Amino acid sequence: MHQIPHAFGFGLTTAAIIALSTVALSLQYSVTRTINFAHGDLMTVGAYAGYVVGIHGAGVAVQGVAAIAAGAALAWVLNASLFRPFRKLRASALILLILTIAASQAIQAILQLIFGATQVNYPARAGGAHKVGPFLWTTVDLATLGIAAVLLVGLHLMIRRTWFGRAQRAVADDVALARATGIKAERVIDLTWLLDGAIAGLAGMLLVLQVGSFDPTLGFTFLLVIFAAAVVGGIGQMYGAMLGALIIGVAMEVGAIWVQPDYKQTVAFLALIAVLFLRPQGIIPARGELST
Repeated sequence: MHQIPHAFGFGLTTAAIIALSTVALSLQYSVTRTINFAHGDLMTVGAYAGYVVGIHGAGVAVQGVAAIAAGAALAWVLNASLFRPFRKLRASALILLILTIAASQAIQAILQLIFGATQVNYPARAGGAHKVGPFLWTTVDLATLGIAAVLLVGLHLMIRRTWFGRAQRAVADDVALARATGIKAERVIDLTWLLDGAIAGLAGMLLVLQVGSFDPTLGFTFLLVIFAAAVVGGIGQMYGAMLGALIIGVAMEVGAIWVQPDYKQTVAFLALIAVLFLRPQGIIPARGELST
């Protein structure tokens, strides 16, 4: 039983990474109304960007900047080359969904051509162990928790207090009405994709700091956990995404005490099923397309 506090503490770290990824996905979905199956691959590209600069001697801070830039750049390219043209053609949601799946497979294939299909070891150390109350965290764990907290608070303030956040909420609620009031909806959508990619790229780097080694399927595999957190919390709900991430992250790590680590994602899906039986709409049902 003494393992539970340590597993719970590690679950909080995992939840922080899931929360960043899930909030970014929920934000992008609310504004663009596109379910993005390439979201996990934005994380993978961010992880590889951090890896490349890391093996050339760059510090963790520079690795983070590289991950953010790579994720944002890829999201921008995907939107400009695929999603924006098809939106202008009024493509159906199904067509856009298929596009994201195709983009995901293409990104993974390109990464395999560049880096190979085998796992690589991320060039960073976890740092020393720190006992905080009943929890035992490494330096990387504490940094991950701090970064996630700052970014999530920043996203909340952006959505509630800035012109861009108000424009995002307007586009999410009714894009036609938003255009009628003078909001440049396409610019808001473009910037939302950019923001989504930046956060996903950083989350990917933080994830590989935890797992140590990874391959081109990293983000696609983790995407199922992200979707589980989004559904548990309530799709389109920012606080719901955070709460869903907390439930899924802690359930995975505490569950790993009794099951093999390779199967801990199964625990996340069992938690998803249990929540959906009790509250099919998610724990915090959204009041609108983009709500906090």
